[in-house]
Amino acid sequence: MDFQVVVLAGGSSKKLAPLVSKEIPKPLVPVANRPVLSYVLELLEASNLKDLIVVVEGEDTALRVGGWISSAYVDRLHVEVAAVPEDSGTADALRAVVHHLTAQDILVVSGDLVSDVPPGAVAATHRRLDAAVTALLCCTPVSVPSEAGSSGGKDKARKPSRVNIVGLDHTRQYLLHVAAGGEVEKDIKVQKSILQSNGQIEIRADLMDAHMYAFKRAILQEVLDKKEIYHNIRHEIFPYLVRTQLKSEVLNNGISKGEERHSGITYLQNTLDPTCAVLDRTHACCAYIANKSKYCSRLNSIQAFFDINRDVVGEAAHLSGYSFSTQNNFVHVSAELGSKTTVGPHCVLDEGSKLGDKCSVKRSVIGRHCRIGSNVKIVNSVVMNHVTIEDGCLIQGSVICNNVQLQERVVLKDCQVGAGYVITTGSEYKNESLAKK
Repeated sequence: MDFQVVVLAGGSSKKLAPLVSKEIPKPLVPVANRPVLSYVLELLEASNLKDLIVVVEGEDTALRVGGWISSAYVDRLHVEVAAVPEDSGTADALRAVVHHLTAQDILVVSGDLVSDVPPGAVAATHRRLDAAVTALLCCTPVSVPSEAGSSGGKDKARKPSRVNIVGLDHTRQYLLHVAAGGEVEKDIKVQKSILQSNGQIEIRADLMDAHMYAFKRAILQEVLDKKEIYHNIRHEIFPYLVRTQLKSEVLNNGISKGEERHSGITYLQNTLDPTCAVLDRTHACCAYIANKSKYCSRLNSIQAFFDINRDVVGEAAHLSGYSFSTQNNFVHVSAELGSKTTVGPHCVLDEGSKLGDKCSVKRSVIGRHCRIGSNVKIVNSVVMNHVTIEDGCLIQGSVICNNVQLQERVVLKDCQVGAGYVITTGSEYKNESLAKK
């Protein structure tokens, strides 16, 4: 399809502290024991989109991510890794590489997207509609209670933190209005010209922007060059293109032009005036709305990290790459389980990990080469690699990063523990973020 792909993968992330560190930048944060970036790369590969530029923040991140891609995707993908300064906006990151792109169309995708929506379908819609930009929109996840619940005893429901307002034409192909997150107020303000040109507009508040956009390269490059003050694709570049897609022209020949193009592209603004103002579409802004059965989520918060890990070993297990047993779990053949130890459904116990006697693991992901003692309970949690958990510990609703050591009888509820941290015997923490200073 003569598409080039830019993956905006980031690097540091305050929202994901202490999961993200210099050793584990955001693209390499594990989801079901795989770097989150791998989900996007394999999704693109499945659509035969193999010519990629991965943009990350910082030279150190570029070295780490580039080294991992080179070993994991040798002879599979053609990937260039480009480094931009830390805290660069998404538009800044794109601006840094756009002049190196030569294809007619560019696919821009966030590196933290976990989805099974084929990018090829978005690209094909973009080409078919001859669009300036086509955005992937997915149904906002419905609140799903956790079986085990949080440490507070109440189920945590997944609710979108911000509502996106999307305006569509009657075909649901053309985007007429977008307002994201903090821009949304009680009253929705829609351009008068949009209503006049389309007659009606369907307003939706149940769709999320998946951060996958197909752009015409020439239009994208022009906007990035002219609008240097724009730093964000979702909040600035994308809304600008939607907002400026219509322009007014004055005609003296009555309503003929409006009648000729009554296909949804151009409409009359005022049929009563013999000198008519006609709204002409300068470029098309389109949407690909994924089927409700498709999975789509972004790892952009601690809560999203829990949700996605739970989903990828549960309802979206087809994304994990694991072959789940008849008990709906995965226990690596090299893992060892002690006497009377149980690993419940929707759990992963990876390579070389060992559990002692009378342990219980429910709806959790445990990484590689972990050493877990006896009488340990792990519920609704993520334990990364090379973690040591001694006898009698209780871990609920928590994430434990690489090389952490929990001494005997530690209790963690709704906590995040950064890499290499040591928690001493008998300590109890609730709703804490623990990391080395």
